[in-house]
Amino acid sequence: MERTIFKDLLKWKNKAKRKPLILQGARQVGKTWAMKEFGARYYENTAYVNLDNNPAMKASFERDSDISRILEDISIETGVQIIPDKTLIILDEVQEVPTALSALKYFYENAPEYHIMVAGSLLGVAIHKGVSFPVGKVNILRMYPLSFGEFVRAMGEDTLSKFIYDIQSDKNVTFRDKYSDLLKKYYFIGGMPEAIQSYIDEGDLDEVRQIQNEILALYENDFSKHIEKKSELERTRMVWNSLPMQLSKENKKFFFGKIKKGGRSAEFEVSIQWLVDCGLAHKVFCVSKPGVPLKSYTEFSAFKLFAADVGLLAAMSGLDARSILEGNRIFTEFKGALAEQYVLQELMVMGEYTPYYYSNEKSKNEIDFLIQDGKDVIPIEVKAEENLKSKSLRAFVEKFKFEKAIRFSMNNYRKQDYLTNIPLWNVEGIKT
Repeated sequence: MERTIFKDLLKWKNKAKRKPLILQGARQVGKTWAMKEFGARYYENTAYVNLDNNPAMKASFERDSDISRILEDISIETGVQIIPDKTLIILDEVQEVPTALSALKYFYENAPEYHIMVAGSLLGVAIHKGVSFPVGKVNILRMYPLSFGEFVRAMGEDTLSKFIYDIQSDKNVTFRDKYSDLLKKYYFIGGMPEAIQSYIDEGDLDEVRQIQNEILALYENDFSKHIEKKSELERTRMVWNSLPMQLSKENKKFFFGKIKKGGRSAEFEVSIQWLVDCGLAHKVFCVSKPGVPLKSYTEFSAFKLFAADVGLLAAMSGLDARSILEGNRIFTEFKGALAEQYVLQELMVMGEYTPYYYSNEKSKNEIDFLIQDGKDVIPIEVKAEENLKSKSLRAFVEKFKFEKAIRFSMNNYRKQDYLTNIPLWNVEGIKT
């Protein structure tokens, strides 16, 4: 299946001052496949090394920083002749050999003619544990689950996918039923490549859910494997399992007391950071004021915590396909959580925005997301259905004198006064 990250990888390949590339992202989002596929498409050959449980290569990187010797060892390990500019070198699970990560500095300084790319699902955790990071000597890209646009293309709807990025096209109205059906499927299937490929091959949503549950089990296995303290392991599981409940609340601010009675920030902050470092959770901070730059008004004690993928969130919640695709009374309350999770993912995939949210402690009302676009701050409201009755966005705009705001909903594109309503399937189109 086609991934938009190939465009970014090609830009990296063609850079005049290219540095070794670190590809970050949660386990199972397709990093290994993307690197190998990119090598197959754009290089004469690829030297792929998995550093997990690889004593020979571990010894090679730990010996010294002689890049010529290391290149010889990689060539012997892979059976590939490494040629500058023609061979892609891939080091996978690089967090397992910290000296390999440190060696990227010497590749940049002493052998820039070699194209090297590394990845690691738990790289963020390793860095926080004290692994030396080659600051300023590497390029970094983050990979996420498939976006809705990528999902639509994977479903064989190439032409339909083009108009996701053209929010004013009449095709979004003419084929709204198709977009709506695909969006509901995306809520259930999500963006994990294995789950999507299973649906393409088998068309069986029960099989999709089984794969999602296996991925969730793999994540929990990572908890046990990499978190040494038993008490911290239990707290991490508690935070992880609380995500569906936290996001289903009307006020989606993360409440520690919802994890366990009397829960406090200090007790769970390490566990939350572990999940964020692994890419399994996204932290969206509250701002005290919608001013520029938004980052300067961050309230670090108030945040919302989202999952890595909308399909995995649905699986964690135990929602069956019929509830999502057809809708029922029980699902109504959780539909808003899935819609907001979905919009957050789409904003993250774009890579141009850091989402925040706004909430007034004196009121239950909150603005779902705020993004900064140049000198402008744009408030965003997310509605899961076509019912658009809401006073909070108007009150917010009037109070802070905003000239424009966005509402994502199941309604068609419409611009009126300060507000632009954009269909949920067109989220990725806002950057154009």
